[in-house]
Amino acid sequence: MSVRSLCLAILSFGDATGYEIRKESTEGRFSYFEDASFGSIYPALARLESEGFVTVREEPQAGKPARKVYSITDAGRQDFIQSLCDPQAPDTFKSPFLLIALNAAKLPPEVIRRAIERRKAQVEAELRLLTDNEKDQECTHPGSAWTRDYGIACMNFTLAYLEEHGEALIKIAEEAAQPVVAAAE
Repeated sequence: MSVRSLCLAILSFGDATGYEIRKESTEGRFSYFEDASFGSIYPALARLESEGFVTVREEPQAGKPARKVYSITDAGRQDFIQSLCDPQAPDTFKSPFLLIALNAAKLPPEVIRRAIERRKAQVEAELRLLTDNEKDQECTHPGSAWTRDYGIACMNFTLAYLEEHGEALIKIAEEAAQPVVAAAE
């Protein structure tokens, strides 16, 4: 998914400022789809406006510059839906934890143990975020509910895997830390 498509996706759920788009893409319900910086969002919005896919209106603010609020047009909705019909790129997953796991034999066991505990805490926090949103608001959008449930399933699997196989990763570090015993003469 491109930043352009991400902007259209967010705007398809309602009007937003560039700041709100950034917040949704980093902390909100769209944070799972694409990384987007202010440096990529504002040029994408400018292109979308010039192509007629979004409109912008200025809303005055007391003591501040007017804020620009973007809205998706019908043409923007059609373009967004068309972009979703194209074959999607492969999902990407980047994990600093997995880099530590890959190098377990080079690290002290306590480093591996802390990394596993930290990863579990991160996953539990993400799971709380997903399940709290489920409780706090009745989700009437079926795609949102399905996507949230998929995330919950992935997080639950990750936790279960870490619980079941974490000790095996620690053992790799422990075995590598053992001095090599000379072969019997």
